[in-house]
Amino acid sequence: MSQSSPVIGPAGTTGPVGAVVSRMRALAAVLPERDGVAVFNRVYLTVTEDIDRRLGAGEFPDPRAAAALDVRFAERYLTAIDAAEADLRPPACWRPLFQLRHHPHVRPLQFALAGVNAHIGHDLALAVVDACRTVGCEPADLADEFDHVGEILTALEEQVREELMPGPDLLQLADPLTHLLGAWSLERARDAAWGAARALWALRHSPDIAEEFAERLDAAVGFAGRLLLTPLAC
Repeated sequence: MSQSSPVIGPAGTTGPVGAVVSRMRALAAVLPERDGVAVFNRVYLTVTEDIDRRLGAGEFPDPRAAAALDVRFAERYLTAIDAAEADLRPPACWRPLFQLRHHPHVRPLQFALAGVNAHIGHDLALAVVDACRTVGCEPADLADEFDHVGEILTALEEQVREELMPGPDLLQLADPLTHLLGAWSLERARDAAWGAARALWALRHSPDIAEEFAERLDAAVGFAGRLLLTPLAC
């Protein structure tokens, strides 16, 4: 996606971030509401629109670096969407969501968190490396932007849990969903993503080792996603 020519999207979004916002809005318009990918897409669209708004308001210390990170991050998700639509194999981290997106016994909150797990656990680390190459910097130079995006994601996760969590009359202590939610942490996933990004950057001159590292990360995140999507009795 070119960063040189603005792309004007709905509601006034412009530039490369506006382009990915437009793509997510287009997905939201055609995906069935109960589709697991649609559930995650709504969550991620909210995040990306918020980041786009904050970029326009000058809230990021380095807007160019923040935009590069956001766009490279979003492109990882959209590439997985394209692969699934073309009947190709998306990265392992995304496969559970695409495979179980219509399962009647997987709850909306599970779909949302499985998508967040794939995107944060795997895509974010690679996006940091992609953004560093785009901007011409080191991961340490993106630390402020990474943390700022992380704060937005943390606030969103709380909102998602509030909106998609079953009511207290339905969610009892013994409900398996409570155990699934307790086993996954956005904060831990963010910390792991930052560590993985630094490792991948350090391995950038050893492409075979870097590729193996990324593949193992992809597989591990995919395994966690499959657990998050364990079908539960409704």
